[in-house]
Amino acid sequence: MIELLSPAGNMEKLKTAFYFGADAVYFAGKKYGLRAFSENFKQDELKTSIDYAHSLNKKAYITLNIIAHNEDFDGLKEYVQYLESIGADAVIIADLGILEFVKKYAPKLAIHISTQTSMTNKYAVKAMADMGAKRIVLARELTMPEILEIKNYVGDSVELEAFVHGAMCISYSGRCLLSNYFTGRDSNRGACVQACRWQYTISEVSRQNEQFPIMEDQRGTYILNSKDLNMIKYIDKLAEAGVQSFKIEGRMKSPYYVATITNAYRHAIDFYAKHKNNYIVPEELETDLKKTSHRKYTTGFYFNADDKEYLNSATPVQTHEFMAVVLNNTDKQGYTLIEQRNRFKVGETLEILSPDKNFNKTFVVEDMKNLENEPITDALLVKQQILVKTPYKLHENDILRKIIVPLE
Repeated sequence: MIELLSPAGNMEKLKTAFYFGADAVYFAGKKYGLRAFSENFKQDELKTSIDYAHSLNKKAYITLNIIAHNEDFDGLKEYVQYLESIGADAVIIADLGILEFVKKYAPKLAIHISTQTSMTNKYAVKAMADMGAKRIVLARELTMPEILEIKNYVGDSVELEAFVHGAMCISYSGRCLLSNYFTGRDSNRGACVQACRWQYTISEVSRQNEQFPIMEDQRGTYILNSKDLNMIKYIDKLAEAGVQSFKIEGRMKSPYYVATITNAYRHAIDFYAKHKNNYIVPEELETDLKKTSHRKYTTGFYFNADDKEYLNSATPVQTHEFMAVVLNNTDKQGYTLIEQRNRFKVGETLEILSPDKNFNKTFVVEDMKNLENEPITDALLVKQQILVKTPYKLHENDILRKIIVPLE
């Protein structure tokens, strides 16, 4: 059975991921995770989040995937013991020292080996399994045949997880030095500034005062900038290769991004379960992945593409914008309580993002009023709560969006 694993940078994103179909989420506490600039979770929030996941029969994995230095172990013993006591389903680890700490001080915690460890061969995967790992998050540089060979070698001794969607680093499985070199912020300890997304120039040794931009288009170039991974068309191939957990990247992304991508992959995985011998992803799911911010898409290394296939010379684009989130179910009079996220007006067409049958249905906004029951025609106040008349019965956590760029 395939697990859909989504990112959760904060509690809102965690609840969004579960509502739109994630089987599990991964997130960090205030220390030891690789997304220091994400909101992350305080100690009490970790327990609340894990309890919430378990109330839905879902799972919560905590990231401990920094490349640790000596001082990083101060307080680690107490932290992993706390994670064990509150029922974390697993910890994601990239450092052998941290792995040993977990085995020694929190032996009931399941261990997942992070992609940061660059697991690219069957012998390394087997070695980690022998050391107590329950799951390996495979390196992003693997091809389909390599994954299948690993699966055949390790069998059921360890689970395999792989990234299926999201941003990729131009470095070996995320082991990057650029951020640290330019800013002193260590990407391997959670403080990446995404220096690979900056624009660069080159200079010739005898002409140090002359900088030459590398021109590709009117926006400049991004020679270290990867396209985004998108494997929704190949869920069957990944499953047949032995991948059991499909991971979406994006703890720093918006709740709208988490909702859109999780929802699309949930529908695709469910479709695959019913059509294993003839999986062709529904076109509307492929299209939906364009409706939130993304760079041009690639299948990464999975099919042995030429290295140039990964490079991206454009800024992120999206066709739809997040307008509002539903706060309460539609009442008997047809009004739905929403919270505004971007400006929209009476007369405009909104589209519904929902895990149920309302997915991708549209309606024209004809009637809105504020909480004082006064008619309004323009939703322009940030996070204003508004009652909107809708022709469909909407549910809490559904999302309303609006097209801003024509679909290709």
